[in-house]
Amino acid sequence: MSNAEMIRFWNEGAGPVWRTHEEKLDAQLAPLGAHTRARAALRPGERVLDVGCGCGATTLELAEAVGPSGRVVAVDVSEPMLDRARERAARAGLGDRVAFRLADAQTAKLEGAAYDVLFSRFGVMFFADPVAAFANLHGALVPGGRVAFVCWQAREKNPWMIAPAVAAARHIPFPAPPPPDAPGPMAFADPDRVRTILGRAGFGDVVLEGVEGPLRFGGKDVDEALELALSVGPLGAAIREAKPTAEQHARVLAAVREVLDGFVTPNGVEAASAAWIVTARA
Repeated sequence: MSNAEMIRFWNEGAGPVWRTHEEKLDAQLAPLGAHTRARAALRPGERVLDVGCGCGATTLELAEAVGPSGRVVAVDVSEPMLDRARERAARAGLGDRVAFRLADAQTAKLEGAAYDVLFSRFGVMFFADPVAAFANLHGALVPGGRVAFVCWQAREKNPWMIAPAVAAARHIPFPAPPPPDAPGPMAFADPDRVRTILGRAGFGDVVLEGVEGPLRFGGKDVDEALELALSVGPLGAAIREAKPTAEQHARVLAAVREVLDGFVTPNGVEAASAAWIVTARA
């Protein structure tokens, strides 16, 4: 199966948008990335494969964790995001400690038994054939190599993502929700499916740890949270596809703002979220 649709999406649609909002998105996802790194138990000198590295925040954090004697190779299908990742690595002076590859991890020719750890922050849910993808990644790990990635739980447990989209769907055409196993943000919501995929790909000791808690929308107030909500995720994609009229856009704006007003807390604009931290061994 081909990942062509997702590759196009991350180059023409989502990738440029994520690059524009990278600071806010990194701040939003950083706590879950840190939790996942802790479960990876990285050690100085280790070699890490960062799958779906995006704009490079995780790659830089992994490089710091493994130190000057370690190495991180980061892969992503989005050229706009990788360009930004390379800029950030160069500015950080990481030299040959990190390398970036424009590649589809499902089919890329990866060095055999070259990595101690496979890491991903929300980058592994988009494969057309996840078993084939993880089998390919399995071959890149040393025997006993470790896996640590984070993925979202079910839609209904993530109102931070779904509630604004539901409000907007009253005013613009919205695509029907994809099947539960379709490539996308929620593709790994079912823990049994995750265990089956990893098991069929050759991994053992699979553990899913549920992490639930408030997730902060990017920005310091409702206005900034609104700008981000209208740009990224299912809502951002639907707006780009619908090309709403000025009147429709105004209605969407008001509906989403009303939702976000309900998420205001003393700590900022926050809503409930739920993710899985998945660990395994080759």
